[in-house]
Amino acid sequence: MNAWLKKALYRIEADYQRSSDTHLVRVGFPQAGKVSLYLKDESTHPTGSLKRRLARSLFLYGLCNGDIRDGTTIVESSSGNTAVSEAYFAQLLGLPFIAVVPAGTSREKVDKIGFYGGTCHFVAGSQIYAEAERLASELNGHYMDQFTNAERATDWRGNNNIAESIFQQMKYEPSPVPSWVVVSAGTGGTSSTIGRFIRYKSYATRLCVADPSNSVFFDHYLTGDKSLRTDQSSNIEGIGRPRVEPSFNCALVDKMIKVPDAAAFATLRFLEGIIGRRCGGSTGTNVYAALQVIAELAESGKPSSIVSMICDGGERYLDTYYNDAWLAEQGFNLQPYTDQLTAFYERGVWSELSGEVRICEK
Repeated sequence: MNAWLKKALYRIEADYQRSSDTHLVRVGFPQAGKVSLYLKDESTHPTGSLKRRLARSLFLYGLCNGDIRDGTTIVESSSGNTAVSEAYFAQLLGLPFIAVVPAGTSREKVDKIGFYGGTCHFVAGSQIYAEAERLASELNGHYMDQFTNAERATDWRGNNNIAESIFQQMKYEPSPVPSWVVVSAGTGGTSSTIGRFIRYKSYATRLCVADPSNSVFFDHYLTGDKSLRTDQSSNIEGIGRPRVEPSFNCALVDKMIKVPDAAAFATLRFLEGIIGRRCGGSTGTNVYAALQVIAELAESGKPSSIVSMICDGGERYLDTYYNDAWLAEQGFNLQPYTDQLTAFYERGVWSELSGEVRICEK
């Protein structure tokens, strides 16, 4: 092993040892009967999101494969959070970093990438893959390709991955084995890691994936068609994709819920009133789907637990998801979902909104 590689691996391990595990937050819904909701708070990572886990794994994967060397330019296609975390690790190793991002990526994320020494290359959403690959080739760099390599780089059997962490932290709760884990999908790596870990450990837990508007994952789950494409971009940064990503494995998923963007935005604002914190749009998508599942379980009267996650904080979306003018300009009406959430929280009544939410369970 050459000296630079040995030092690079040592630096990443030292950084890992300095970071404690993220918290598991119990969220009170007083009218949900005996069903408890827990949120794995990934926003407390030093780079502020769930994607720090992925970035660390991708760097270790690239280093050990010989793709990342001293001086290698790192290139990634990302809507923001993965790029922020990869910029951090590139800076840690003294490597240049370029993020190929959709033109609509939030200013807060762009600034954060720059804070860690990275630069942004803006393109239309559908072009990020090809442009990232082209740039890496032109610069003789390394294209991290999170969408292909997410599941390859992550050890789903353990190594303190997010699945192992969730089940370890749940050990002393009233219902220690969750009935459901509810997550959203961007690369598909997180859902695949959790799904495989559940099977590996033979847990009686089911996996639900929440999919936002303008994403093809739900229809792929419904039809099995891997060739699905859309020209639209997800309004929820970090999740939802215009194509079926290689890391997304629908065979591991027990249920999918198509969550309208307006429902996600209403949920993240509603959640702020309960936990006193602002969260990102992916969290709103996750939690809305989790509450749909809770409403179904509450009818049984059996003690159970649901785990979802806070993917990142809301401070990065003050100009969009928390901006009334932006919401009005985009044509989002949050009121029906706000009323639905309030009724469930205060009276335990979950009123279905006709035609808005799609659910498929296998």
